[in-house]
Amino acid sequence: MPDSHGQGHDHDHDQGHDHDHGPAQGPLADASVRRAGVNDAPAVGYVQAEVWRAAYEGKVPAEVTSAFTPTAFGNAWRDSLATPPPGAHALFVALAGGQVVGFVAVGPSQDPDSDATTGEVTALGVHPAGRRQGHGSRLLNAGVDHLTTAGAEQLSIWILVDDEQTRAFLTGAGLAPDGAYRDRVVSADGEVLREVRLSCTLSA
Repeated sequence: MPDSHGQGHDHDHDQGHDHDHGPAQGPLADASVRRAGVNDAPAVGYVQAEVWRAAYEGKVPAEVTSAFTPTAFGNAWRDSLATPPPGAHALFVALAGGQVVGFVAVGPSQDPDSDATTGEVTALGVHPAGRRQGHGSRLLNAGVDHLTTAGAEQLSIWILVDDEQTRAFLTGAGLAPDGAYRDRVVSADGEVLREVRLSCTLSA
């Protein structure tokens, strides 16, 4: 899956194609989550661009956020879905009716202190217009179910240290900071953003 650690995860916040990629407006019925396919890539790219720009604006150089485009993200997802990496990687999308409004990507943890029983949420986002409607929780549950079925016993996720909304959502779901942190270089000048890791034990 594309390297999408970091923000735009979301709290109870929280795209197909050949149709309007914007989120549905008004009361949303038939909320659901399903496994994503290649044709969902443009829609996931649209949602990710909206969420990532909002999460990183003012925190990274403008040239970085300007690269957060639906096309760039969508192409990366298309390639990843067409040729999945090895392991229990999966991408799920949240739907409001037939409209994709959010996504979650999960897979084996790549952290050096993890083992084969640790799964990771590598990206989680819901379009701002679709938030506070349960999409984030449904996406997280789908990702956890997938990882548990694949044998995961632990779950982790990295978030920006100052992303209080995401932290509140995740702690409400049972995750907690485990003391790990990392500084990610976000510019050619060596600017960094600190991320912290939250984790939990998964139920059998």
